[in-house]
Amino acid sequence: MLSELKSSHRGRLDIIATILRSTMVGVRKTSIMYTCNLSFKQLEVYLGFLLRRGHVEMFTRSERNSNRFFKTTERGLDFLQAYRNLEELMSK
Repeated sequence: MLSELKSSHRGRLDIIATILRSTMVGVRKTSIMYTCNLSFKQLEVYLGFLLRRGHVEMFTRSERNSNRFFKTTERGLDFLQAYRNLEELMSK
């Protein structure tokens, strides 16, 4: 059975999907780190990867406020849809 193959460890795609879900509304780095249960170093690696590939965008709320926020892009939403489809196929 496939349920026997389920590992308690998350794979890269699982982590990426979790990050993309957590950034759908535009959040700060600390929020992503806690929501996704990642270390700061892990978060830096994954965010860099997602930013370079256009799955996440970085923005500030105003010119005077330098706090950086991260939001899932349309490309990131496409990834999430494909990920959900794959999960659905694997659960049948």
